[in-house]
Amino acid sequence: MNKVLVLYKSKYGATKKYAAMLKEELCCDIFEITNYKKVLFERYDWIIFAGAIYAGGIAGLDILRKNYKNLRHKKIIILCVGASPFDEEAIEEVKTRNLKGDLKNIPLFYARGAWNERSMTFKDRTLCKMLQKMISKRDTASCKTWMKELLCVQGQACDWIDKKYIIPLFKHIRAQQ
Repeated sequence: MNKVLVLYKSKYGATKKYAAMLKEELCCDIFEITNYKKVLFERYDWIIFAGAIYAGGIAGLDILRKNYKNLRHKKIIILCVGASPFDEEAIEEVKTRNLKGDLKNIPLFYARGAWNERSMTFKDRTLCKMLQKMISKRDTASCKTWMKELLCVQGQACDWIDKKYIIPLFKHIRAQQ
């Protein structure tokens, strides 16, 4: 019986790849978050919620919020995946926006994902282009790291998925077992 469960939501595949890496390293079960009702949570000591960052929100985190009352006795971790390089200030903003109330003290880890405008939905591509246009009008010195990166990746396909980003998560689990 596995003691670690990964529930993930992946729109373009980066989070799914990280879920597979977690499975390989931790010998855990992984499920897409849409299948969470099929999961027997009592089998697990640890639950990792993994989702991409979209407009500052973490995809799939609503499932944790809805079910937290029944899961609060578990060891919970959140893995968020984004296209930007790690930036402590930006991650703190993501924590502040997403981890409120009961979720406030849940450990959050960040992994860099991928970027490919060609694989995006029309809506996502349009929103990104609008954001890039707005940022391009700003003074470069006033741009945050993620803003500069968003301008640099225009029209490119980039894949930064790397196991090195989730090593701190592995260490966290092992230190508490």
